[in-house]
Amino acid sequence: MGVERVEVIAPKPEGTIPDEFIRSENEQPGITTVHGKVLEVPTIDFSDPDEQKLIRQIAEASSNWGMYQIVNHDIPSEAIRNLQAVGNEFFELPQEEKEAYAKPLDSDSMEGYGTKLFKEFSDGNVTKKGWVDHMFNKIWPPSVINYQFWPKNPPSYREANEEYAKHMHKVVEKLFRLLSLGLGLEGQELKKASGGDDLIYLLKINYYPPCPRPDLALGVVAHTDMSIVTILVPNDVQGLQASRDGRWYDVRYIPNALVIHIGDQMEVMSNGKYKSVLHRTTVNKDKTRISWPVFLEPPADHVIGPLPQLVNQENPPKYKTKTYGEYVYCKLNKIPQ
Repeated sequence: MGVERVEVIAPKPEGTIPDEFIRSENEQPGITTVHGKVLEVPTIDFSDPDEQKLIRQIAEASSNWGMYQIVNHDIPSEAIRNLQAVGNEFFELPQEEKEAYAKPLDSDSMEGYGTKLFKEFSDGNVTKKGWVDHMFNKIWPPSVINYQFWPKNPPSYREANEEYAKHMHKVVEKLFRLLSLGLGLEGQELKKASGGDDLIYLLKINYYPPCPRPDLALGVVAHTDMSIVTILVPNDVQGLQASRDGRWYDVRYIPNALVIHIGDQMEVMSNGKYKSVLHRTTVNKDKTRISWPVFLEPPADHVIGPLPQLVNQENPPKYKTKTYGEYVYCKLNKIPQ
């Protein structure tokens, strides 16, 4: 097998987890979470007929929070349920069957079933791990899909993911348009700058098994997303946290809402007007948490930098211009950008 999966480690004796999952005290959620308070990130009605109001809400939330939830987004609840059902079913398969879709150790691609993602060291050279296994699949455009990494079991996996991608298009088109208009740009500018029709939808399934010591471990450590924008649906198990004023808060779960994260590339393109959100994931003692983020990414060779229309003498470029592939390599390997 080569890699020890978290879901294999999880059914260990009550109250114990391996040392590599125990976070330092300044990260442990039992210590660092503001308990008893849920963060009310902005909730935006995506069907509001008042477009100027929508533009204003999206721009303010993207600038002041970097995270918000959209409701009435027109993705049928059945399409979301089907996406979640096939993801659940995949992770319930026997371990050997899941390993058939494992990401090759020498692969530069993120696609496939895996455990480790970031290089992470703590306390000298001790490698730390998140309490999570994952599955990555590119689900759009068709030219980048690699069905080698799409599970054949459950049989409806492909159909559910393609259906979800189809509905996601409308949300993406509208969101990019509103984000552009919120910066004072033409409606298509951000989409064009992001790669246009070559924009990649990278789906990740995060699988967080029950953890005997959720006060000590994290599912995913504090990070900002490398993407342009991330659009996420979770199951109903609490786990998403956002940093606000240097403190960590649970983000309220809203059934069928889409959670929007502004990613690093959007912050770069907007020259800092829109802020990528610092967030992390906690785990649960008794329940499995699963989330389905879709990372909207440019192709690896696509160049991203502050948009010229947003740069002038009073507002010089705050970020370097580079290919997305270069950005990802630096971030995953902890190399300063």
